[in-house]
Amino acid sequence: MGFTGTESVGVAGLGLIGGSVAKALRAYTGCRIFGADSSAGTLDAALSDGVLHGELAADTLPLCDWVFIALYPNAAVGWARSHAARVRKGTVVIDLCGVKRVVCEGIAPLAEEHGFTFIGGHPMAGVARFGYPNADKDMFRGASMILTPGAPLDPELHEALCALFGAMGFSCLKLTGPDEHDRMIAYTSQLAHVLSSAYAQSPSAARHTGFSAGSLKDMTRVATLNVPMWAELFMENRDYLAEEVESLASRLSGYAKALRANDIDEVARLLQQGCDSKKQMEEEEARYANGGHPGIRTL
Repeated sequence: MGFTGTESVGVAGLGLIGGSVAKALRAYTGCRIFGADSSAGTLDAALSDGVLHGELAADTLPLCDWVFIALYPNAAVGWARSHAARVRKGTVVIDLCGVKRVVCEGIAPLAEEHGFTFIGGHPMAGVARFGYPNADKDMFRGASMILTPGAPLDPELHEALCALFGAMGFSCLKLTGPDEHDRMIAYTSQLAHVLSSAYAQSPSAARHTGFSAGSLKDMTRVATLNVPMWAELFMENRDYLAEEVESLASRLSGYAKALRANDIDEVARLLQQGCDSKKQMEEEEARYANGGHPGIRTL
């Protein structure tokens, strides 16, 4: 199947991410967009804004060529289970959850049973605020879209996905497996939220005014979050996230020991290791920017 920009698209869940998907498609394509949300007020707002052409319901779901599920992980699996029989054969269903193993394990068998295509997805974009009022048609501008298809993609479908996500503003597609996704996201995303949350809880935080600049703002930026959602994401990835937290705690302990021992050489060695690691990260990013990174398709 291709993507012409005139297809019918369903979006289940109109929060920050689902709402941004709907707004981006409405702004930058000619797709007909149907949406659903557990909040009647949110659904009414999306209809009143003209973002949606109608409600994603029993009569409109079978019309959809593409369906995005933008719900919490367990709710996404539950929605798919409840609606799988109404999804037309050949329709592509993509979830947008921040963890992939639990979602792919739950939805992939439904796709096989009912004849639709399922692809796990995770847009690498977001802001500290949440909910439909903060959804933005340009949320995904320049962002990476991770896909976990579970099997090699048909070339025609791959091209259609590139066209779809390119139209929404994404700059690249990253293809990987659910396990590798969850392992890496534990480090690149979830650990940062844990660290930011813990850092913001320091007894010194209440007295920071006048003593802080960019570093404190950078460290606490993602301490503000949607607590129920992130708690579920953490628990569904608790094995990999616990490993990252324990590894970080061990490295921090090394700094504390060197400071307690008045060992400036060890402190300098640890700091140099951090500088070297950051340099390697930047070099990796430069290779990607120059088109030399395997597994990433620039859009």
